[in-house]
Amino acid sequence: MNFPVFDLAAFEVATGADRAARAADIDRICRETGFLVLTGHGVPASVIADQWRAVARFFAQSPETKQAVAAPYKGYPYGYLGPNAEALARSKGQNTPPDLKESFNGGPLTVPDGAADPDAHAFCYQPTLWPELEGFEPAWRNYYAAMEALAARAMEAFAVALGLPAQYFAPYIGQPISALRALNYPATVDGPLADQQRAGAHTDYGSLTILLPQTGSRGLEIQSPDGTWVEVPTPPDAFVINIGDLMARWTADRWTSTLHRVVARAGQPARQSLAFFHQPDWDAVITPLDGSTAYPPVKSGPYLMDKFRSTGT
Repeated sequence: MNFPVFDLAAFEVATGADRAARAADIDRICRETGFLVLTGHGVPASVIADQWRAVARFFAQSPETKQAVAAPYKGYPYGYLGPNAEALARSKGQNTPPDLKESFNGGPLTVPDGAADPDAHAFCYQPTLWPELEGFEPAWRNYYAAMEALAARAMEAFAVALGLPAQYFAPYIGQPISALRALNYPATVDGPLADQQRAGAHTDYGSLTILLPQTGSRGLEIQSPDGTWVEVPTPPDAFVINIGDLMARWTADRWTSTLHRVVARAGQPARQSLAFFHQPDWDAVITPLDGSTAYPPVKSGPYLMDKFRSTGT
């Protein structure tokens, strides 16, 4: 397949029939695959480079040093998550071996005033556990803020693609409970276990994901409608965006949340990626945009929390 590419900056300056055609293109892509390569993103190269350096330094540390910022108890949302800790395919009911990866995870940069739900504090407003690496925290914060801004721009484009006012989603994402995950897939010297992947086949949970794989890296695949697996390209100066289960639900399945994985094979080099999981405000109530009863209303935060509970090992 010719993998879809969308130029966000060109869409934002387009007017009239050109803008309508570009919006229709987003709608078509999200109906057919739910995945696209995003260019024209405007994120400063320095912000991206600083984040890559910080993440590489973190994962290069010894296992003991990384464990110093490990989650202090099962269910703590942020910090280091070591090997054999997650099996994403279990969210789809597949009992697979743990995924071949490790990660560092961080949450919202601020806690909104009046956030009273104890589940919100336990699940998404716990402090990020910063490693003692010079420059790591500011690089991470700058990249997170850039992703939050990019996600808001993408949601404006999505609104137009759905025939809504550009600011339609703004009231739902004023205090998003998004998470940023840095992923390290170690080199695979030996072959994986049966049904084991670097990231098992899954769909993402929220409104959209902004993924930044290392340029030229391989292994990310999406499942096409005929069941075959298609590799996602990783061109320079571009992000990969996909919609999640919540957006599919929001659109009453007009848009598709596509099954994807990071495949594991013997002899693969190490691979890193950055994944920003955008999620509406904790208390945002999500109902089908078409007014149908295809799905009952759900609150964004509890919905996400229930999804995550299905993936632990």
